[in-house]
Amino acid sequence: MSFNISLSGINAANANLNVTANNIANVNTTGFKESRAEFADLFNSTSYGLSSTAVGSGARLTNVAQQFSQGNIDTTGRSLDLAVAGEGFFTLSMNGNRVYSRAGNFQTDASGYVVNPQGARLQVFAPNAAGTGFEAGQLTDLRLLATDSPPRPTSNVELAFTLPANATPPTVTPFDPADSNSYSQSSGGVTVYDSLGVSHTQTSYFVKTANPNEWQVYNYVDGVAAGAPTTLGFSDSGLLTTPADGKIVMDPFIPSTGAGSLNMSLDITGSTQYGEKFSLRNTAQDGYASGKLNEVSISEEGVVYARYSNGVDVGLGQVALTNFNNPQGLKSDGNNLWTETYTSGTPRTGAPDSSDFGQIQAGSLEASTVDLTEQLVNMITAQRNFQANSQMLSTQDQITQAMINIR
Repeated sequence: MSFNISLSGINAANANLNVTANNIANVNTTGFKESRAEFADLFNSTSYGLSSTAVGSGARLTNVAQQFSQGNIDTTGRSLDLAVAGEGFFTLSMNGNRVYSRAGNFQTDASGYVVNPQGARLQVFAPNAAGTGFEAGQLTDLRLLATDSPPRPTSNVELAFTLPANATPPTVTPFDPADSNSYSQSSGGVTVYDSLGVSHTQTSYFVKTANPNEWQVYNYVDGVAAGAPTTLGFSDSGLLTTPADGKIVMDPFIPSTGAGSLNMSLDITGSTQYGEKFSLRNTAQDGYASGKLNEVSISEEGVVYARYSNGVDVGLGQVALTNFNNPQGLKSDGNNLWTETYTSGTPRTGAPDSSDFGQIQAGSLEASTVDLTEQLVNMITAQRNFQANSQMLSTQDQITQAMINIR
C-alpha cells in the first residue's frame, strides 16, 4: 500500500508541474488566465467507516481551477485591439456556435467582418431602426465596410447677428445684390449642400428701412432669390420681435446638379440690433457632403463608430459582453476560447459599462495573468514534492528488500 501512496504523490506532483508548465508557457498569451492545481487526500474506507488508526491512501488531483482575475491592460494603439477592464467576456460566433474570450486581438477578414485569429466573429448589438440606439436583444456580426457616408441636404441655416442701431437706409434703390450700395450689410455667404452633396452658397442681405427698428432681409442661393424679402422688427431694447419665432422659410431652390429641391429655413433666433457696428456672431447649417471612412473608434461603452471625413460618426453596433455566475465552470477549448457548461450557469449578455459588466478599452490588450516569479516558486515546490515521493519509494524498496533477505 505504501508504494501506491508514494505513487499517488508522484502523480500529484507531476500534475502540479504540468499545470505550472502550462502557465509558464502562456506567460505572454493575450487574455490567458492562469490555472491552479487543486488536490484532495484519499482514504480507504469500508461499510463500517474509518477506524481511528486508519492511514491515508495518498493524494489525487481534483480540479484544475482557472483563475479569472484581471490582467494588466497594455496599450497597443491599434484600434481593433480591445480589452475588458472588469467583468465579462467578448461574445463570439464560431461557425454559428457561441464562444467566449478575454483576448481582444481582433482583425478584419476578407469580407470585412471583425474576427479573432481563429476566424470567430465578434458579436455586437445591432443599431435600431431609428438610429438612436441599439437593439439589446439582437446580436449580429460586426462588419466594417469602407463605404462612403451619404450626403445630407441642408434643411436649416442658423444666423446670429447684431445689426447697427444707427444705420440709415441705403442710398441706392431698388435692392440689387450686385450693388453694395443698395444694402446695408450681408452675411457673407454660408455653404449649404444639396441631396447629392454638392455645395452652394446661401447669402442674406440686410436693408435698413425708413421705419425705426425695422429691416428687410433678402435671401439668395447661388445668386438666385429664395423668396420675397422678409421684414425684421426689433424692440426699443434691441431684441428681435419679428418674426416672432425667429424663423424664415425660404422658397425651394432647384440645383442644376440634378439633385432634389433644396428646402431650407433660416433661423435668426437671438439676433439683435445694438451699437454702431454690424457683427455676425454665428453661422451654422445642418447639411454635409459625402465623406470617406477615416477611422473606426470604440468607446468605453463598446459603441463602434465609423468616423468619416465629413465629420459624421455612424454607430455600427455596440460590443456585447457576456458574464456567468461561475466563470470557473467554463470549458476551455483552447485558442483563448471558452464555452458554457451546466456548471458555469446560464450566460448573461449585456452592454459594457452597465450592471456588472466592465468597460471596453480600445487600442489595448489584456495581458496574461501569469506571474512568472510565482510560477517558478511553484515549480521548485512541485519538484521537491516529486523528489520526496521518489525518495519515499526508494526507502520503501529498501525496507521490502531487507525483509525479503531475512533468513
